[in-house]
Amino acid sequence: MMHEVFYWLFNMSITATVAGLLVLLVRSARRIPRRLATILWLIPLARLVLPFGLGSKYSLMSLLTEISTRTVVVYPPKINDITLSYMNSVALADDYFPITYKYNVLEDVFGIAAAVWATVATAILLTLAVLYVTTLRETGDAMHFEENIYFSDKIVSPAVYGIFKPRILLPASYKSRDVELIVLHEREHIRHLDNLWRLLAFAVTAIHWFNPFCWLFLKHFLSDLELSCDERVLKRIGHDRAREYAGVLLESKQGVTLFASAFGGARIRTRIENILSFKKMTWLSATVFTIFLIAMFYVLLTNAV
Repeated sequence: MMHEVFYWLFNMSITATVAGLLVLLVRSARRIPRRLATILWLIPLARLVLPFGLGSKYSLMSLLTEISTRTVVVYPPKINDITLSYMNSVALADDYFPITYKYNVLEDVFGIAAAVWATVATAILLTLAVLYVTTLRETGDAMHFEENIYFSDKIVSPAVYGIFKPRILLPASYKSRDVELIVLHEREHIRHLDNLWRLLAFAVTAIHWFNPFCWLFLKHFLSDLELSCDERVLKRIGHDRAREYAGVLLESKQGVTLFASAFGGARIRTRIENILSFKKMTWLSATVFTIFLIAMFYVLLTNAV
């Protein structure tokens, strides 16, 4: 029933908030590459999508069980076997399959909340779908230049449009400019399926629209996605061309697009600072960051036992 769906969705949102706040804290460290920060955002994203997880005594959620969070076992463990469980931060029920609330009024409360949630979530998703289709249609008359590169007089900033057959669109005013670095940037977006990740992030946030932290996480994820792309470009062109790349960015107008990865899509000052301070990772730092990444995924994606 809808109230049960919303009950577990609400619990998922709480757990994802804990994970997201820790990711937000980690990404604030200046030494953390944006490429790593972008991967870390997959943790709260997974928490927002997956209703259950594996149990582990080393899970960070084990610490939270001392405060309020509990677990509801889905697959009971056997000898040397795995445990699947739901995180249950709300803990307002006596039984869970089906849910029997501690107080009768709670079923009505969650029933009304579920109806409101479903109505608003559907409206947001439909709005996003209409905006996506409209955006693609508006750029459908773009002038072909070469390969998947087009010029259009309807945009102000270079961007990648589309997911399955992505096209790089450049403003018509860029016909006389050197677009090598701009195109390289947009091709990095295509190579790493950034538009797909953007669409997925918007869709998941729309489902969890009632959680203000999800909108905060979305904002930082989109910013890290752009900064991460800058770092990949710099890795390709080398530090010697960092100032040239920063100059190209300064000359480009900022564009705001929901479903397109725009060249000027993040705060320019932040991107310039990140570009000029960029350093390639050594084998040692790459190894340390990889171990740290695995540890973060393990402690934040597993549930208490």
